[in-house]
Amino acid sequence: MPVKINSTELHRILAITPDHHNIMLVGKHGIGKSQIIEKHFVKQGKKVVTLFLGQMSDPGDLIGLPVLDGSKTDFRPPWWFPDDGKPVVLFLDELNRARPEILQCVMDLTLNKRLNGKSLPQGSRIITAVNEGEEYQLTDLDPALVSRFNIYTFAPTVAEWLLWAVEQKIDHRVIDFIEKNPDMLDSVTKEYAGLEKSNDRRSWHRVSELMANIDELDKTAERSIAGVIGIFTALKFVNFLKTNHGLNVKQMLTDFEKHKTKLSKLPIHELTVFNESMFRTVETEDNAETAKRYVQNIELYIKWLQKNSKSEVIAHWTTLYDSSTYPKTKVAVLSYSPFIFNNLVEFIKNIRMS
Repeated sequence: MPVKINSTELHRILAITPDHHNIMLVGKHGIGKSQIIEKHFVKQGKKVVTLFLGQMSDPGDLIGLPVLDGSKTDFRPPWWFPDDGKPVVLFLDELNRARPEILQCVMDLTLNKRLNGKSLPQGSRIITAVNEGEEYQLTDLDPALVSRFNIYTFAPTVAEWLLWAVEQKIDHRVIDFIEKNPDMLDSVTKEYAGLEKSNDRRSWHRVSELMANIDELDKTAERSIAGVIGIFTALKFVNFLKTNHGLNVKQMLTDFEKHKTKLSKLPIHELTVFNESMFRTVETEDNAETAKRYVQNIELYIKWLQKNSKSEVIAHWTTLYDSSTYPKTKVAVLSYSPFIFNNLVEFIKNIRMS
């Protein structure tokens, strides 16, 4: 069983792994593997080339085509092969959906970073992704090939996806739904059933794009949503849209005193959802003055929790603060609210000791 990692750990592993090590990520489709790989290395100024091996029908798609050079046969480098001498990050997606003859070409590439005698530039990396599950049509991988990779099961948390969703400006109704129904982020279908549609993280992005064009939630709109995430999930999502009248976190963080009466009606589990939404809002705010105002209202919120003996909610808030998921929020709190830091430092110590 491969080691299970989340998005934060994946970024760390990419940073500490030597470039001559190959990395294999195991996981379902639509969970953001390729996006994280590209974002991580592009930020460093490196070129990322993604090859979908499951779509290749001939080894020439990967290694290039033969050409007669005098009396000898040579191979023209493929379109992706770097000709500027700069290292490349080669992301081989769908490795275990590739044809056996494609996998044979990958063997030399992963061992020696070479294709038909041509070496990748020094510092190049090879990262691959494979799907896991009975619902996929997969090719068995040679143990010799598998042994050339550091293997991790990639399982990003719901909190990480929600943070990403806020950064990407995913429709707030999708975010609100997943906040209240975290088990609905990934597919609830246990077995693959032909063309039956089910939800995944990629499909929620598509729902967000649909929602931008839906003014009225009529039957046609509901059917269009069902075509993206499946009937069962769509029914729950549509019902949520029709009945949800939750808190607006930005209103609360802008003027807590005006809206605080709404909090008294919420049970503990909804207050913990509000905590997480609060952290994501601060984490994704780039304007320093706005972040400062948010933290000042968070201070009022913490005082309200203390006054109303909401110790469980304070404990949850403190756990979020002490995690590594929201570093910008932690800095903002330290910068703009000594009260929060001084009052919660003991709480954090107690949590670590328990």
